[in-house]
Amino acid sequence: MTLPNILTSTEAALFLDFDGTLVEIAEHPEAVVLRDATRRVLGVLSEKLDGALAIVTGREIAAIDRFLAPLRLPVAGVHGLARRDATGRLLPAPDTCEFVALAAERLQTLVDAEDGLMLERKTGSLALHYRARPELEGACLTAFESAVDGAPGIELKRGKMVLEAKPAGADKGTALVDFMSEHPFLGRTPVFAGDDVTDEDAFRQVNSLEGISIKVGKGPTLARYRASDTAEFLCWLEQSAQRLGVEGII
Repeated sequence: MTLPNILTSTEAALFLDFDGTLVEIAEHPEAVVLRDATRRVLGVLSEKLDGALAIVTGREIAAIDRFLAPLRLPVAGVHGLARRDATGRLLPAPDTCEFVALAAERLQTLVDAEDGLMLERKTGSLALHYRARPELEGACLTAFESAVDGAPGIELKRGKMVLEAKPAGADKGTALVDFMSEHPFLGRTPVFAGDDVTDEDAFRQVNSLEGISIKVGKGPTLARYRASDTAEFLCWLEQSAQRLGVEGII
């Protein structure tokens, strides 16, 4: 289940997770580093694929724009809750401010009592990061389940050292399907790469569309291919850009 022999077709539609796929995961979300070389590769691939390249991430769209600037790509943010299509049209996340505020209030006691925990409020969801305190996973899960108990239409998503509560019904898989129904993705072969359990929804959809699904890193997965780590995947991306006709990117 190694990586396919380079992305060779300009008829592909490329979908990429961000953390753990395009950048190494950091202890704090704002501490990640997107290399200039990676930004150039993304720009080249977007051009060669006629714009059929999108970021599909748990982050908010505005955060991705900050990291990619001046590059501006189609993005599905907050695990598919919000989306910006290739025309620049923004489909915002549903308004869950009341739920986010209430859940954050319920979790604040735990966060205040334990160093290293971080609450992240997003447009439409709430995330609790415990990467700096992995031994608190059980306590975080118990507190989070209690905080969202009874909230209608809310689901709990588990990621790498993070828990997130968001409205049910939208995920990375539904975002990918929505992109695939629109120009310039329509009619292309989907390729999706991601590293986390939240990417499995997208892998499932890509497999059903007979596309290429790539798991970055260890762990059980539905993906049909695997990169051992972020560095190997980025090397694959660079080689793909070069194969499509651009030399000297890195």
